[in-house]
Amino acid sequence: MPATPTRNDPVTAQRRRGFWLRTLHQWHWISSAVCLVGMLLFTATGITLNHAARIEAAPQVDNRSARLPEPLLQALADAPEEGNAPLPPAVAAWLAEELSVGAGRRPAEWSQDEAYLSMPSPGADAWLSIDRTTGEVEFERTERGLVSFLNDLHKGRNAGPAWGWFIDVFAIACLVFCVTGLFLLHLHARQRRMTWPLVGLGLVVPLLLILIFIH
Repeated sequence: MPATPTRNDPVTAQRRRGFWLRTLHQWHWISSAVCLVGMLLFTATGITLNHAARIEAAPQVDNRSARLPEPLLQALADAPEEGNAPLPPAVAAWLAEELSVGAGRRPAEWSQDEAYLSMPSPGADAWLSIDRTTGEVEFERTERGLVSFLNDLHKGRNAGPAWGWFIDVFAIACLVFCVTGLFLLHLHARQRRMTWPLVGLGLVVPLLLILIFIH
């Protein structure tokens, strides 16, 4: 009668090691595929952010002005005198048609004299002002270029909730990629003697930089 394999049996141990190798490799390559493009973006913008002062940009300013039609002035009169609330739908539709400005449901700052709308986006700042008495509309948008756009995506600045969710998913994929890589290093460490010294070097170098040069 053949002996029942035990936990310490070499064949059982080899099978167990093979299972974990296949599983970790699968999770490792899947996570690397998911975060590949994002990692390239974030590493490249990490460099541009680190040298932001040396990267020159030529901001482009776009100014537009118009006057609301008389029928829409009543919509402004019916709006709150103070506080934060979106522009009336009719006014937002007119702005989109006449000035190509997408106000949407962004909250505007209302006062007795004007409605002010801040409209920042990655790589750009914009604002819109409407005089509640005369209907005069002023819009200004400042574009700071592609590098600034990518840097703001890196920071999640003014990019909206959808991009925020992407950053969270990307971060989880990177975490899976790193953790599975760590376990793969553990499984291959016996055949690669420099594994743990190199891992330790990756820990010691930034730690020394923090202790010595950052105060």
